[in-house]
Amino acid sequence: MAEHRIAVLGAGAWGLTLADLLAGKGCHVVVWDIDTARLEFLRRDRVPGKPPGLRVPDSVGFEPDFSAAADCADIIVSVVPSFAVRSVFGRLRDTRRGLGARLFVSCSKGIEEGSLLLPSQIFEEFFGGSVMSCYAALSGPSHAEEVCRGIPTVVVSASPEIRTAERARDLFMSPAFRVYTQNDVKGVELGAALKNVIAIAAGICDGIGFGDNTKAALITRGLAEIARAAVAMGAEAQTLSGLAGLGDLVVTAMSRHSRNRLFGELLAQGRGVEQALSEVGAVVEGFRTSRSAHDLAKLMCIDMPLCDAVYAVAHKGLDVAAARDMLLARDPKPEIY
Repeated sequence: MAEHRIAVLGAGAWGLTLADLLAGKGCHVVVWDIDTARLEFLRRDRVPGKPPGLRVPDSVGFEPDFSAAADCADIIVSVVPSFAVRSVFGRLRDTRRGLGARLFVSCSKGIEEGSLLLPSQIFEEFFGGSVMSCYAALSGPSHAEEVCRGIPTVVVSASPEIRTAERARDLFMSPAFRVYTQNDVKGVELGAALKNVIAIAAGICDGIGFGDNTKAALITRGLAEIARAAVAMGAEAQTLSGLAGLGDLVVTAMSRHSRNRLFGELLAQGRGVEQALSEVGAVVEGFRTSRSAHDLAKLMCIDMPLCDAVYAVAHKGLDVAAARDMLLARDPKPEIY
């Protein structure tokens, strides 16, 4: 592993956690972020605060110049928020080296607003279908707060080229970080994106004061919505029963570490959207994705009542109690996935 030179794009909690993991395996790691002041702070202090307890190793470098960070690496790991994916891909394309034949690992979770494209589809738009064999999506139930403490975590690496999925697996695999492989990139990315919307609904359940019965039902029916959308877009239904579907949904809907769950809880407690986003203090991917999920459901005639309800609360000002009543008053129907 010592020969690998890796550029981690994004200095959020997950990006820094992965940088720490890779540095611990002997890789030469440099981290880029658009926030140059944050990079300078991290270079001096090494303790980001989020996730708690993480100290970034001295061997990890911080580079404010995107081209310098990307051009020095033989592997690119992108951990930027979904709204920044298009910008970052454009920057990478315009560097001296471009992408070339380098392994590109995407850890972004979302659906682009407007275009309704997944990260892999934006990647193909910029670099062409011929280099999709270089692309891998890394996803699964993996809160940074636990990974950086060495708590056993299991994720999945997906690529249309199985050898690429295996390369990403081997890059990240460690005794406490187990990586499975598969080739359904679309299913993995849809599960990663849409579970954040259902997690907001789960947080609303917590904020209202509902119990385990409601949460279990919401997760189950939420998974049905995600699977319907994934299959409609050409993914494999079985993928959504795996780590990037059910696994990630459970941890994001249940965990105290989940930003999306917390955002929903704050909304149910009476916070306005902007106040709730501010109190979370980090990117809430499900907020933007709820709009994309609503637009996707409308475009493709997919029944996604939970996602629609979250969209109405987060973007249209629908009262949480009204959203609850609307969902519970829906006509009875068979349990069909």
